[in-house]
Amino acid sequence: MNDIKPEALSAHSAIDIHTHIVPFDFPTAAGRSAPAQWPQMMAGQTCQHRNVMIDGKVFRTVTEEAWSVERRLEHMAVSGIGRQVLSPMPELLSYWLPTEDASVLCRHVNDAIAGMVAQCPQHFNALGCVPMQDPALAARELERLMAMRTFRGVELGTNINGTAIGDPKFEEFFAAAEALGASLFVHPLHPSGMDRLVGPPTLVQLVAFPSETALSVASLITGDVLERHPMLRIAISHGGGGFALTLPRLAFGWAHISQKPGARSPLEQARSLFYDTLVYDTATLRHLVGVFGKTQLCIGTDHPFVIQDPRPLLHIDELNLNESDKLLLMGGNARRFLGEPVGLS
Repeated sequence: MNDIKPEALSAHSAIDIHTHIVPFDFPTAAGRSAPAQWPQMMAGQTCQHRNVMIDGKVFRTVTEEAWSVERRLEHMAVSGIGRQVLSPMPELLSYWLPTEDASVLCRHVNDAIAGMVAQCPQHFNALGCVPMQDPALAARELERLMAMRTFRGVELGTNINGTAIGDPKFEEFFAAAEALGASLFVHPLHPSGMDRLVGPPTLVQLVAFPSETALSVASLITGDVLERHPMLRIAISHGGGGFALTLPRLAFGWAHISQKPGARSPLEQARSLFYDTLVYDTATLRHLVGVFGKTQLCIGTDHPFVIQDPRPLLHIDELNLNESDKLLLMGGNARRFLGEPVGLS
């Protein structure tokens, strides 16, 4: 880190709420987990790469930016990002493991994140993971994480072993998150519709993720999660996926078919959520600003994976916003999502 100039990573500059980490290594498989279920790390072709192994196969080859603070700071200096919010690679959320084993893996991943933040707290924030297959345990683990004061909240998958996050079974967890003031970052995981994909494996991220994300956001509204817990701070990855185009249909149905007296409209509820800017296109981003509001968009890149947006500030510049609105997207909205005092520069 000696060659990184502090002014290149100003704590007052852009905040990226969508970045992931992978620990350098994993503990030995715990408890009742089958060895194939438990992630492992193996050496890659170079010392800068390692292979994440799942089910005995290479799931993903990651660079050292996945665990190295120094390498991340170098990338941030080039890309114009002053602060990253670190969250687990979604496939480490461990919902499919036995609960006790998932708790072991989650704590290992959370410890890795906390260690990275401790090295450079002015440039990193932490979102951890909890075993959502047991909502009561997840609520207690969230309480533990928040008490550490290192974590701002946790990352959630769009579904928990096939059950949408808007399902009533997760009520205890969302009640705890609201009470604790935790930030929740929703990321697609094991999407539905996989049997409909025709083409290469990358279509999972390119096609299935947006649909999966839209379903999860809709479930938070139709499952009344946002009505029961209006103070929740939830950010949706990948610009909400396809939800911006689904929302008018949902709003029409609410207004003309199934309006609930006293309830907020789907549009009002959708505008209480935050969304990242990871849509790769200025026109699409401009549409999201129009649908969700200039106060609800935050930078997201998916660093350090191949799918990341390499120029995260370009599309914001191309929106030609006035300076105050631009500052909202650059970092002001992210600070609100993270629960920081309004007006903090």
